Formats: sequence, C-alpha cells, structure tokens
Amino acid sequence: MTVRVGVIGAGMIGQDHVRRLTEVVAGAEVVAVADLDAERAARVAEAVGARAAADGADLIGQSDVDAVVVTSWGPTHAEHVLAAIAAGKPVFCEKPLATTAEDCLRIVEAEQAFGRRLVQVGFMRRYDAGYREMKRVLDAGEIGTPLMVHCAHRNATVPESYHSEMAAQDTAVHEIDVLRWLLSDEIVSAQVLTPRSTGNRFPHLRDPQIMLFETAAGVRIDLEVFVNCQYGYDIQCETVGEAGLVRLPDPASPAVRTAGSSRVAVLQDWKQRFAAAFDVEFQEWIDTLAAGREPAGPSSWDGYAATVITDATVEALHTGRVVGVTMKDRPAFYAGDAR
Repeated sequence: MTVRVGVIGAGMIGQDHVRRLTEVVAGAEVVAVADLDAERAARVAEAVGARAAADGADLIGQSDVDAVVVTSWGPTHAEHVLAAIAAGKPVFCEKPLATTAEDCLRIVEAEQAFGRRLVQVGFMRRYDAGYREMKRVLDAGEIGTPLMVHCAHRNATVPESYHSEMAAQDTAVHEIDVLRWLLSDEIVSAQVLTPRSTGNRFPHLRDPQIMLFETAAGVRIDLEVFVNCQYGYDIQCETVGEAGLVRLPDPASPAVRTAGSSRVAVLQDWKQRFAAAFDVEFQEWIDTLAAGREPAGPSSWDGYAATVITDATVEALHTGRVVGVTMKDRPAFYAGDAR
C-alpha cells in the first residue's frame, strides 16, 4: 500500500521531508504541498509531481491525502494538527506540537475524543542509532540504576533572530524529550545558570546556558547549551549509573594523521548529524500507517510534556530560581507509550 502524504509548510525542513518521502522512504508518495508562499508551494510540489493546495485546511480536506506532515511555522501547528484529527487523518508534526501547553492539551483531548492515536511528534533523536543503543543498555540494567546525566548541545552559530528563550524551546527540547525516553522518568524541576557569555553572540542572547534538571526518581541532569561554539555541531550525552556509564558515540569519521598531527572532522549542522535518524523515523511512520496501525513514535502527550518542561526552563532563565514542573496526570490513553 502506498501512503499518500500532504505536506503543510515548504520551508527548509518541509522541503527536506518532501525529498525524503520521495527519494528515500519506501511506500510513500507526496501528492500535495501547502505553504503561505503560494509560489514556493507550487515550485516544491511541481518538483515531485504533486500539486499545490490553497492552504493547510484545503490540503487536509483533499480525499487522496491519506496522512499529513506539518512543518509550518510553530504557532500554526495546533491549528493544522487539530484539523487533521477532525478529519480522521494521521498527522506527523515537527516540534513543537504547539507553542503553548494549553494548545497541546487541546490536541491531547481531541485525539482521545477521536478514540485512537493519530499524532506523532518529530522528536527524531529517538531514532538515532546511538541513542537507541543507549536506551537498550539502560533498559537492560547494564550500568545499574542511573544517577546522573551529562549532556551538551553545541551549534557553531545561530542567526540573529535566535533569542535566549529559544535555547530551551528550540534547542534543549530535543534533550528534554530524549532523556524522558531514555530514563523512562519524568522531569520535575528546572534551573538555568548563565556563565560568562561568549563574545561570539548577539547582544540580546545569553550564551552559553547551563540547564539543570531533576527527575521524579532523583536523577540529576546537567545540560550545556552553547549555540555559538564556532567549531561545529556537537551533541554529547553520558549517563552514569551505580555500576558503570554509557556514552553516546560520536558520529563515525576517519582520523587523519599528517604533518605531525592527527585530526577528526566535526560535523557542522544538525542535518548531517541526524539525517539517518530522520530517514528511519519517517520509514517507520509510513510502515506503521501502511499496516493500518496507530503511530508508535513520540505522542501528543510527549509533545505536551516537552512544552511544559521548556516553559518551566524559560521561567527559570528569567527568575534565576529552581522552577517546578507541573503537568496534568498522564491519561490512560497514552499508557502504552514508551514515554
């Protein structure tokens, strides 16, 4: 069975997913594209033999669109996801699920009212081979009970439009989701420390930031977010347990020895680092839909949880306090999720 997909949002990530669904993923066909820029939507659609839809609502309502991918501007996500649920169509939504916890809850409630899972959120790190091996090690108890986690999320540079709150909302949100999943535990508090700022930043940006989290089981997490590190895109994660530790491997890269030195290249952007994870994520999503099953990846509840935690982290940045994370009780509807 071929799953016919409509893509809402034809910007950089939307175009990359159109390419992925067309050239990499088996069993998928992009049949419609929508974007606020009608010319861009038409151009992206024509390149893959699809058609341009007037807008997101028009695309969702088209009878030959089996499933929807939302890659539009974040504040529009809730509108499109809710429309897809109302139409009974599976929807893959890039993060954030919505920009407010209230809108995330509206999605959670709409999905429960529909009676089956339709939504998957694009937290691609759960599909990275290194993180999946870390998850296997932790679940098998190979390092004993986890006690501490040390993480770093570094970008070479960011554009001037990047602001201090985005360190939590757009950057750390990936660690927040993947750590909830790795530890099968919930984050209950957040704190942000701001060390000496780098000179390689815009005046409005606090960079780097050190985020401290505590989980319900008492695991302590420290996360360095440094988005102007200059040297590349560098993701680190190490979990220390009672009987050992497990560390996320760096991407494979040849070591070159020449002229009295040894060097290993550092990746420069997230597209290089997680390209394979995106491919696996979408192939599993399409395979699941083709088999008539509910999406098995990160759920609406995961999207809600991540938003609540990033909200607390932003509050901690502005207040300097340890901020508690207050979430609704997890509905039984999502009890089967990995977390």
